[in-house]
Amino acid sequence: MSRPEKKPRALRRLLALVVLVAAVAVGWWLWSGRTQDATGGFRTGGVERGDVRVVISATGTLRATTTVAVGSQVSGQVLSVAVDFNDRVTRDQAIAMLDPAPFQTRLKQAQADLASARASVNEAQATQRNAEADYARKSDLLARQLIARSDADLALAAREQARARVASAQASVQQRQAGVDNAELDVAYTVIRSPVDGVILLRAVEPGQTVAASFQTPVLFQIAEDLAQMQIDLSIDEADVGQIKEGLPVSFTVDAFPDRQFVGEVKQVRLSATSNANVISYPVVVQVDNADLSLLPGMTASAEIVVSRRDGVLRVPNAALRFTPPGEEAAAAAGGGAGRGGLMQDLPRVADSLQLDAAQRAAFDAALEGVRERAAARMAGRAPANPAGGWGGRGGQGAAPAGGPSPEAMRQRMAEAMQRSFAEFRGSLAPAQQATWDAELRALSTARRGTVWKLVDGKPQSVTVRLGASDGTVTEVGGDIAEGEQVITGAERPAA
Repeated sequence: MSRPEKKPRALRRLLALVVLVAAVAVGWWLWSGRTQDATGGFRTGGVERGDVRVVISATGTLRATTTVAVGSQVSGQVLSVAVDFNDRVTRDQAIAMLDPAPFQTRLKQAQADLASARASVNEAQATQRNAEADYARKSDLLARQLIARSDADLALAAREQARARVASAQASVQQRQAGVDNAELDVAYTVIRSPVDGVILLRAVEPGQTVAASFQTPVLFQIAEDLAQMQIDLSIDEADVGQIKEGLPVSFTVDAFPDRQFVGEVKQVRLSATSNANVISYPVVVQVDNADLSLLPGMTASAEIVVSRRDGVLRVPNAALRFTPPGEEAAAAAGGGAGRGGLMQDLPRVADSLQLDAAQRAAFDAALEGVRERAAARMAGRAPANPAGGWGGRGGQGAAPAGGPSPEAMRQRMAEAMQRSFAEFRGSLAPAQQATWDAELRALSTARRGTVWKLVDGKPQSVTVRLGASDGTVTEVGGDIAEGEQVITGAERPAA
């Protein structure tokens, strides 16, 4: 076969390959277009009802609630040690003994000095009695003018001196008695006793060791008073410490029991701030019940402080709050001030939680109806000028007009207006109901606002919602949004 005949055959093969590649590309393009039309080109997440827990995470060290360091008040050589690590001891139990011989010798010397001082008192008292008698005789003779007055004065002086010697001797006895008492204490201190009931955590002394307590008391033992009650010392950043209050629940784990969840509660938020690399933190003490003694001092605890918990609320993925469809940035900014995020829909839920009686329910319904009527009238009067305006024309957290009130000021005004509108209803509540109502109304009126985009018929539709608690993954929402609806969390990436 000649070379000219091979060339047309190669061209035909090349053209067939090009046609096949083009057909595959067109088919993929058509299939991709249909898929994108069906999904709208967006990723979505469901609006679901569940729990939202806001927690602050920190690590700390477990320790006994009360740990006593036991030392020696006298110096000397350790004669014996009666306890070891982990031994249980009772109050006043002897746990170690120093050599008492030097202290017993000092005690005997102090007792001898005391006996000598008492003998001196007896001698001084005898001298005083003689001086008293001599002065009495000379005073009688002086009265009968049988002796000179100078002799009587000398007798008087001798009597006063004798009395002073007795007082001095008695003071010396008290001084020597104090020396005896001090020596007896030193002898007693040679027996080291447990000050509390507890468990020996540390034994830092051995028989034969010399203990020097001249300048600083040495720590010989550490005793944990009660391991059934322990605590965790956490270090909390200053940005989070404002959310922590006494009594908040705490859950934690330790490496020794990775599959077990322990619980406790915040006992104290201490004011002694510490600074480390310009980071300010505060110590937080968590009380832990350790009835089974499974937790040991020194364990590292990974704790979570539950600062807020919302059960059975509507929640959306956080990605839905960050998403804005391309080209809708201006609409999203304008819609940030629209609506009140379903405030009117949330008030009946709050009222239901108060377990109202018939009279209270009637007062609530009347107040709510009045609010709705005033809102409708304001919306009708302002709709042409502000079609996106909310209840009373003060809703949302969008950008305020130039020279207008800030979003925070508008939310504060809304809270005050709601308090006035429901003042009569609030007056019919019991004190406990009033506290709950005030807290819920304050939270609803001053809540932050956000915008989510629902997917309706394949197209995004913006909805202003009230934002509640968030755990970093999902956020509580309220407003014109229902369970089961789909919100957009992102745009589908085009296939490569």
